[in-house]
Amino acid sequence: MKMTDHKGRPQVAVTGLGIVTSLGKGKSDNWAALTSGKSGIHSITRFPLDHLSTTIAGTVDFLEASDKGAGALTFQLADLAAAEAIEQAGLDGRIDAPLFLASPPVEIDWNARFALHAAGVEGEGCNRLLDAARRAENHDLFPASQFGTIAEQLARKYGVRGLPITLSTACASGATAIQLATEAIRRGECERALAIGADGSATAEALIRFSLLSALSTQNERPEKASKPFSKDRDGFVLAEGGAALVLESLDSALSRGAEILGIIRGCGERADDFHRTRSKPDGSPAIAAVSAAIEDAGMRPDEIGYVNAHGTSTPENDKMEHMSLSAVFGERIRHIPVSSNKSMIGHTLSAAGAVEAVFSILTMREGVIPPTINYDNPDPAIELDVVPNVARQASVSSVLSNSFGFGGQNTCLVMAREPV
Repeated sequence: MKMTDHKGRPQVAVTGLGIVTSLGKGKSDNWAALTSGKSGIHSITRFPLDHLSTTIAGTVDFLEASDKGAGALTFQLADLAAAEAIEQAGLDGRIDAPLFLASPPVEIDWNARFALHAAGVEGEGCNRLLDAARRAENHDLFPASQFGTIAEQLARKYGVRGLPITLSTACASGATAIQLATEAIRRGECERALAIGADGSATAEALIRFSLLSALSTQNERPEKASKPFSKDRDGFVLAEGGAALVLESLDSALSRGAEILGIIRGCGERADDFHRTRSKPDGSPAIAAVSAAIEDAGMRPDEIGYVNAHGTSTPENDKMEHMSLSAVFGERIRHIPVSSNKSMIGHTLSAAGAVEAVFSILTMREGVIPPTINYDNPDPAIELDVVPNVARQASVSSVLSNSFGFGGQNTCLVMAREPV
């Protein structure tokens, strides 16, 4: 008998997890640091900080590619996470399944820009760039400037089947990759899929752009205290890097090959917000709809959710909007549901965030420990939440709602469960 959900669709199991953040490489190091309340935020050493109002980030500085540009680092983050997840799934290094990769928009890295500048071409605009590229005779420049390059490298290494998908839905990207993989399995298009979110783009340009939007924290004196979701004195998010991968497969497939079931993707909800490029709709209706859609897709009621892994960016508006949205869905009960933010320790990993937080959500259910929201020393009286303040909590959690709300109105929510239906 096939293992189906309430809509007759194949249940989707998680059989492999991999992760890299500023806290370390691999599940063991990350989980130990996260549950001990350790912060991975630090002063930036990778590039000059002159005239920058924000000088801190959750950069991943311990990898070989950390000084080779955003593209190279994003690939290494995705590669390491994929290798760990595929190994845990017992697939001998070959996935033989579709790949859904969430990664940042591609820009030409500075080392490539310097190489082009050295070509000494006169002129303006794209024609100058094209002429410089021709003269440089650097055959690595072209693939490095293509959005799908990282996915293609991963596809060759891990035996991906079909055309790999690269997507970018702002800060919801990692969750969207998981949603697309889940839906492909549910439709019967594949028995297994690899979902990855990776982002190594904590660059000077990124700092400047987000600073111009007044989105970043400027509390540089004590980097580890800067990210403080849901606190009254929060002043912005902390830019960060990371990568996470999940091997997803139909529950039938996983059971037939004797794979360990790490968790179940029960529901996915997605709604667009067309209000503003960076701000959320004041009434929170798109976020409310995304949360409600994920719970409905899971065939659950709001009172069955045991923990919320919050988007929790530490920006004044986003945290307020998330609280309002959760209150609309859960009512008065939201005061008593644990709602914590991993970003208080690892910062905001942008394209990777939804996948990173999904891995931590699965580990929360498996390990029976809820990671804390650190730096919660000045509660916001307008946000009445149990944020699991400062210290991890032992708890039996059977279901998790994980929120991802991105700039440009991208809202994706996931519901995960410890056991099959």
